[in-house]
Formats: sequence, C-alpha cells, structure tokens
Amino acid sequence: MNGTAILYTAIAASANIVGAAAVVSHSRWSVRALENMVALSAGFMVSVALLDLIPDAIKLHGESGAVVILIGYLLVHFTQHTLAPHFHFGEEVHHVTKMVSFSALAGLMLHTFVDGVAIASGFGVSQALGMLVFVAILLHKLPEGLAISSLFLASGESKGAALAASGALAVSSIVGALLTQAVPILSQYGLPLAGGVTLYVGASNLVPEFQGKKGWNLPISFFLGCALYYVARRLVGD
Repeated sequence: MNGTAILYTAIAASANIVGAAAVVSHSRWSVRALENMVALSAGFMVSVALLDLIPDAIKLHGESGAVVILIGYLLVHFTQHTLAPHFHFGEEVHHVTKMVSFSALAGLMLHTFVDGVAIASGFGVSQALGMLVFVAILLHKLPEGLAISSLFLASGESKGAALAASGALAVSSIVGALLTQAVPILSQYGLPLAGGVTLYVGASNLVPEFQGKKGWNLPISFFLGCALYYVARRLVGD
C-alpha cells in the first residue's frame, strides 16, 4: 500500500470540503478570483493529461490504453452532462430541483473516484508524476466543492446536507486511491482512465466556464496554468 498516494489524495480531497464550507458559511467569494482559479487549473489539467498521463498510458498499453482513455472521457460526459445536464463548475445562483443536485452528486462522485485513481496511478509510475497529478487535481477541488454545495443549497437542501455532499466527494477520492492499489484491473488501467477523465475535466468542463468571457485575464490564467505545469514538470522530473 502506497501511503504517500493515500496521504496526497486525502489532502486534495479536503479541498472539496473547504470549498463547500466557504459557501455554507456565506463567505464572500470574488467571482473574478474563482474564474481565474478555474482557468489556471484548466491549463494545468490539460497539460498533465496531454504531456504525461496519456503518453505514458499509450506507452504502457498501446491501443487498449487509447480505448480506456476514450472510455474515461465518455464516462465523465455521460455522468456530468447527460445524467446531470445542469451541472457546471461555479456557484449556482438559480433554483434547481433535488433531482438535479443528486444527479450532479452521483456524476461528481464518479469523477472524484477517478481523481483518487489518478493520484494513485501517478505515484505508481513515479513520485514526480504523482506530485504533478496531485497539484492538477487539487487546483480544481475547491471550485468543485463550491459547485456541489451551492447546487444542494439551490435545491432547498440544508447546509448540513450541502457539507455532507462535499464530504461524499472527498471520501470517493480516497476510496478511488485505495481501490487502485487493491483491485488489479484498476491498478493496470488506472493511468489511461485518469488520462481520459483529466482531459475531459480540463478541456470540456473547465475551459467552457471562461471561454466566452471578455478580457485577457482568463486566457492569460489558462496559458499560465499550462506554463506552470511545464515548469513544474521540469523541476520535479526524474
């Protein structure tokens, strides 16, 4: 059992709860700061997927790795934008139904499960890759916790239920990391699965959150996220 992978997964998962706590405690969020965080994390996540997770998965598994990458990509689209079409990364300010909030939770739990798989799989390849994947996932955990808790509040659920939803996401990540080290098929194909999911979250979830907005701040944050990943990769490389 790789205790380092579990530890870093738990640290990343705790950001889900921090994001939710800020919402239920009525902390004032800077919309611009949140948007810049989403853009920065999008650049970082797209970069880790395209520069490391996907190439390493193809190197290890060849064509079967590419198939699992596609499955991971499609899985997130199905759970977050087919079963829960209303979901987006950001604070929900309009009323939604309980069905929408619980569908979003189910979809996000699958996503956060694979977050744990991704961190454990990264550490399974090398300490350096594990740390880079950890940072990529940590960056989007805060807006993720904010999103699910605000969805629950917008559907009429209590603050306790909103916090519990973020806690479920955190637990799901830790379970993903634990099972990756215990279940042979996850241990074998965790890397390509993580590659597909990470690419989807970065390019198809996060980029559209800021893509149509005016100004240079958000594009700069996105490109900065890509550049930061490249620099970090050089610094912690084997």
